[in-house]
Amino acid sequence: MCNCQSVHFTAYFHQAARLKGIGEYVNCRTGMPCHLHPTSALFGMGFTPDYVVYHELIMTAKEYMQCVTAVDGHWLAELGPMFFSVKETGRSGRAKRRQALEHLQDMEGQMKIAQEEIKARKQEHERKLQAGARIAEIVSPGLKEPGTPSTPRKTPARLGL
Repeated sequence: MCNCQSVHFTAYFHQAARLKGIGEYVNCRTGMPCHLHPTSALFGMGFTPDYVVYHELIMTAKEYMQCVTAVDGHWLAELGPMFFSVKETGRSGRAKRRQALEHLQDMEGQMKIAQEEIKARKQEHERKLQAGARIAEIVSPGLKEPGTPSTPRKTPARLGL
């Protein structure tokens, strides 16, 4: 997606239309039929893109889209997920269920790995706390440990020179 397309698309993603027939489009949100304006650049290209985003709609005998940009259908789901989604077609119900089951098993495996990592981190943290508790004893000046005499031994007084 080039910069011009991305700017136009992010500003007007709610004015997206999908192809219904040759040169005829339907607004994705309202279902209103509209056509490419004969002066638009996409009109004379020789092919019609599946999805377009338009700037303005001219209401004459037909509804014409002006300032039209061709976009990819997946961009709609990416930038406007609250309005659009991508439907995967051509798959059977069995294949969808199998893929959903595989996805669920994958998520459960990831959850189990994450729980094991959290448990290992917690055990490591507790081990560090226990090791640190033995080392970090508070020592106060003048505090006597049990079994030590109340006063230190004095050196014997010396007499003479």
